[in-house]
Amino acid sequence: MRVVIAVGGNALLRRKQLASAQNQLDNVRIAARGLAAVAQRHELIVVHGNGPQVGLLALQSEAYPDVPAYPLDMLGAETDGLIGYLLEQEIGNALGMQKTVATLLTRVEVEADDPAFDAPSKPIGPVYDAEHAATVRRERGWTMARDGDAWRRVVPSPAARELVDAQPIGWLLDRGAVVVCGGGGGIPVVRSADGQWRGVEAVIDKDDCAALIAERLNADALIIATDVEGVYTQWGTTAQRLWREVTAAELERERFAAGSMQPKVSAACRFVRRSGRSAAIGPLDQIEALAAGDVGTWILPV
Repeated sequence: MRVVIAVGGNALLRRKQLASAQNQLDNVRIAARGLAAVAQRHELIVVHGNGPQVGLLALQSEAYPDVPAYPLDMLGAETDGLIGYLLEQEIGNALGMQKTVATLLTRVEVEADDPAFDAPSKPIGPVYDAEHAATVRRERGWTMARDGDAWRRVVPSPAARELVDAQPIGWLLDRGAVVVCGGGGGIPVVRSADGQWRGVEAVIDKDDCAALIAERLNADALIIATDVEGVYTQWGTTAQRLWREVTAAELERERFAAGSMQPKVSAACRFVRRSGRSAAIGPLDQIEALAAGDVGTWILPV
């Protein structure tokens, strides 16, 4: 079975955790053990987020006031290399080097006129309290928005339209590799009138990208790994209930938090509707059981 697993950037650098290299490595090692267990049973594609990491790089670039700020597509590519290296090495270690693990920087086409460019919504970087957020907004000109009980920078998040590098991902899979790709939702690019590709100032949602990769690579299942048990109806009330199995139609009638569960639900349902196959949302720390269907929420085509 061919499986796409999407892992959030916040799982690799946890909320309010010191953004040190060692913390990221420790978190990757934990995730890699579960991913390796899945790779022993299935063809595996790993897609990862990069929100905290790309925001950290953007802050670091501010330390050089005489150097024009690096655009988000380049910063995204840098973080894809960093996180991809860590995942590639630790999954390989967990597998005892019995399988090849390869990381591919992945370009994803977006539309130049996507409305998202006029309405930044994707949170990146560290969290701030209200006072610090106001200072950052004033000094750097960044758009800031609430993220739970804190504030974060938000940037444009256009929809993933096409997977530019589908062919090399397919080549690697056909040769038995575990493939780490679509990092940070992919590197956002647009095609100009002369047919040339160019990067754009944006960050694509990694779940949106994972759904596109799963569709284009004919995956049998899309799994979105997160830090919660699954999808709940009436979340936060005394009547909340975990869905174990639900159809895409049932789930699409519900409304979830725009910055957290809603993108995951939307991406999972889109894959289910377009492919006629199943998707799951559930806990990263139980990824082997999630892939086996024993935990989490499974979204079914009918």
